[in-house]
Amino acid sequence: MKTLAVCGAANHSRNTATMLRHAFDGAMSAPGATGEIVNLYDLNFKGCVGCHSCKLLEEGKFARCALRDELSPVLEKAIGADLLLIGSPIYFGDVTGETRSFLERYLFPGMTYNKDRVPTYPKRTRVGWVFTMNAPGEFYRDFFAGLVGLTGRLIGDSEFVMACQTQQMEDYSKYAATMFDAEKVKTRHLEQFPKDCRAAFEMGRSLACL
Repeated sequence: MKTLAVCGAANHSRNTATMLRHAFDGAMSAPGATGEIVNLYDLNFKGCVGCHSCKLLEEGKFARCALRDELSPVLEKAIGADLLLIGSPIYFGDVTGETRSFLERYLFPGMTYNKDRVPTYPKRTRVGWVFTMNAPGEFYRDFFAGLVGLTGRLIGDSEFVMACQTQQMEDYSKYAATMFDAEKVKTRHLEQFPKDCRAAFEMGRSLACL
């Protein structure tokens, strides 16, 4: 059981990275599990350039991204993984730019323009999503369902966990953030975030044991 966890958050120790680590630990609790965590913000890469090389019916090109940069080995690991965990905070109603660029490079070679629309990768890979956001969870459920549905069609069985109304700052008084009740935010974080992390752990373990 090979697990790859891809973190699309810039901060390696805050909400998204913490929840993703719990999902990863859940996956690692499965017998014979191996894996690693990759932080996208540590890599120098860009998104899809629309060259369509991955659609060429040539050996070595079909279903593979032609770009060569620091994301290239990560894409190969994702294709070969049994379980892929993806974590991202939500910025302006979407995943982070680094996460989106990873998805462009990973998902586009995994599909064709053929009528049958059969996915191209040699095996199915389970996908577990971790989302964190400042907004209430119901704001983005349709968006999350769309991403999960996309990876479910192209990659393999997919599901997600989320943490909403998260604590973003240690001391809100230092920031232009008067719309928040800082004490309520902190109290909710102390009470709810451990539950969110536990849900992430259980998702990782469940997907690894399928």
